[in-house]
Amino acid sequence: MPEALIVAPAAATLSDETLWRQFIGPHADHYMGHFKKFSLGDEPKFALTWNWSAFLYISFFWFLYRKMYVYALVYALGPMLSAYVTRDVTVGLVWSIMAGATANYLYYWHCREQIGEIKKSAWSDPMKQDEALKEAGGVQPYVIWVGVAMYIFLALTMIKLLQDGLPDGDQLPAKPAKPAAISTT
Repeated sequence: MPEALIVAPAAATLSDETLWRQFIGPHADHYMGHFKKFSLGDEPKFALTWNWSAFLYISFFWFLYRKMYVYALVYALGPMLSAYVTRDVTVGLVWSIMAGATANYLYYWHCREQIGEIKKSAWSDPMKQDEALKEAGGVQPYVIWVGVAMYIFLALTMIKLLQDGLPDGDQLPAKPAKPAAISTT
């Protein structure tokens, strides 16, 4: 009698690591390495890591790229409001440093919460679960092009400001004129 092919029920459910990798999408290996630092014990704990993309790329865009909409809003408004209140435009650097130092941890919690919600749903069809993971997770590639356009716009604006002078009418200092030779005749 031929042996019957037995499909284990576990085959329909994916491992937690697979779920995380599907949710993260691009650069999953990179993020999984950071996420292991946060989940060493029973409860997740903060560990200092650095995210160059969140630091160098306008932080708002990095959070938007990773579909973290609340944080994108915070990092869009926070630097502007802080600069307005303090009258110091360098406060944006502080926000960038904060984003670089905390982005991986915030992303870890975002992934954890979203994957937890997806796991709660009863998935009879693994393809639908995969779709849900990709829909909620992954990245928004168009954000890269929006960021590139913003940087080009910023560069062109800076060039125009340097050519035309500052808005209040002050011109940038010009080269001093050569002193005229004094004649002693």
